[in-house]
Amino acid sequence: MSTASESGTPLPFAARAGTRELDRPSCVERLKSHSVGRIGWQAADGPMILPITYAWYDDTIVFRTSPYGVLSELIRPRKVALHVDELDEGSRSGWSVLVRGTVHPVASPSELVRLWTVDDLSPWADGVRNLFMSITPHHITGRVIMPSRSPIT
Repeated sequence: MSTASESGTPLPFAARAGTRELDRPSCVERLKSHSVGRIGWQAADGPMILPITYAWYDDTIVFRTSPYGVLSELIRPRKVALHVDELDEGSRSGWSVLVRGTVHPVASPSELVRLWTVDDLSPWADGVRNLFMSITPHHITGRVIMPSRSPIT
């Protein structure tokens, strides 16, 4: 199996990609520039991963959900992971950022007033989404994957 280089010439399978780690500021810039990711946690009946719309706000990740939906299970503080990426299957390139931290509901009235004004915090899902959640990051890591430019001999 091979993929095409920028010139259209096929690259051998083994020459297709290289990776490099992203530093924290680069990861945060990618988190700020996107608004959709997948949140994962250990639910009562096993691992759960769901898409969310989010915003990077005051060094945390915030999102809104329904007080009656699956994500409302996160009102009790717990460890979660948030994965955000951008991939190009054609070139087999992209990046991935993983945030590990603790999620908790936002309860402070003054903070809730401020969060209602955050532009990028509008959920894609319909319905009432008035439960604000915040993820305090403990670890933020990321990597870039890019096609290799060196031929295999």
